[in-house]
Amino acid sequence: MKLTLGQTLESVVDSTALVVVRAPAEDLEVTCGGRGMVPKGEAGEPVEAAATGAGLLLGKRYTADGLDIELLCVKGGEHPVAVNGAEVAQKSAKPLPASD
Repeated sequence: MKLTLGQTLESVVDSTALVVVRAPAEDLEVTCGGRGMVPKGEAGEPVEAAATGAGLLLGKRYTADGLDIELLCVKGGEHPVAVNGAEVAQKSAKPLPASD
């Protein structure tokens, strides 16, 4: 799926919702619980998850190794999120400079 900045993606297996903060030009597959995420409003009936693991935390930013993508979690869930098969990791905060 071609992602656009500001696009909201919803999970079809739980309550997870993500906003695209940064995305590359190529098509990517974003999954939650092993099932593809869909644009907001297209989720329909929940389906059973194909993968288990830790969910995302509300308000945290996530990235995937080797991809120029950043996702903001706006609604937490119970299943892991992956981009093109690579599980996303929480982005760490940049350290502030010393104020000597």
